Amino acid sequence: MPRPPRSAVTDLPLHVVQRGHDRATCFFQPQDYRAYLSALGDAAAFCSVRIHAYALMTNHVHLLVTPLVPHAVSRMLQSVGARYVRHVNDRRERSGTLWEGRYRACLVADDRHVLAACRYIDLNPVRAGMVADPIDYPWSSYGALAGRRSDPMVSPHPTLEQIGRVPGSAYAAWCACGIADRELEAIREATRRQRRFGDEAKGSDP
Repeated sequence: MPRPPRSAVTDLPLHVVQRGHDRATCFFQPQDYRAYLSALGDAAAFCSVRIHAYALMTNHVHLLVTPLVPHAVSRMLQSVGARYVRHVNDRRERSGTLWEGRYRACLVADDRHVLAACRYIDLNPVRAGMVADPIDYPWSSYGALAGRRSDPMVSPHPTLEQIGRVPGSAYAAWCACGIADRELEAIREATRRQRRFGDEAKGSDP
């Protein structure tokens, strides 16, 4: 039996990436990051999506989410996109979209890969050379998962309890281990091809 399309997936985590059109800048000032997070929190609650991890980069966004009803992620991102683009267009006196035509998403296959995806997302600013320590980047879920900042939008995935109490220092220790090159490439390839992360050898789509 073919797998259901990604929009119909429920109760399973998805790694979502949304990029700026032609990889152009999407966030220009701190107010923009705050506006996006406000829109994301509202839309996630309304559309029944749990946010487990996120990182807002200059020209793209990473999310680890679990939709609780069919089509929830698409509806959430449509809502966020419309609200955030209005915010940017009004502030910068511009028109048109900011985003690529469609977001990319891959199903995260098992517990081990959920752990890897959270770490990958929260270490994005470090890999990009934006900060040396992930706690210094205010636009990610790292502070919430490490127990250093309050963020009611973040719902730690139950799998994180395998490394210790989360939120808490266990997550900081997990991220401090870093990401092996092989794991990094596997995550990027799964997202690029929109294939199940953790099941690449089978070549199955979410």
